[in-house]
Amino acid sequence: MQHLWAPWRIRYIEQAQPPGCIFCEKPQGEDEAGLILHRGELAFVMLNAFPYNNGHLMAAPYRHVADPMDLSPEEMASLMAEASLSLRVVRRAMRPDGFNLGMNLGRVAGAGIADHLHLHLVPRWNGDTNFMPVLCDTRVLPEALLATYRKLRSALDQEAAGL
Repeated sequence: MQHLWAPWRIRYIEQAQPPGCIFCEKPQGEDEAGLILHRGELAFVMLNAFPYNNGHLMAAPYRHVADPMDLSPEEMASLMAEASLSLRVVRRAMRPDGFNLGMNLGRVAGAGIADHLHLHLVPRWNGDTNFMPVLCDTRVLPEALLATYRKLRSALDQEAAGL
């Protein structure tokens, strides 16, 4: 059996959760400040502020709902459309070798925010893990969060223009 260790995440897991819901609050503000990459009709995409890798995105419905079974067919379609757009944009901007996509439903399943479902899109590269997290509890992300945001926004603009 192989193990995936993410020791830097414990700081996020153990911190006191602020009141409110980031998936409800962030879309109310300015895009770059909230790391909102794209807004669809019923769902949106934002960068994860505690990423596993550069370009780690989360797609979420606007409606505060915890279970995908509670989404309307239109909300589910919008969520999947945002995920599909995100894959195209990250491929264009960052050229990953693969992706991890998934939802953690409930705290026991690893959801940091269990009350508002969201789909994680994590770009992966061959050799993107190394000894740093294991030996010195340090995750190496080679690009600043806002630089990644701006790179992805540029790729999104190109995608929208059909370039």
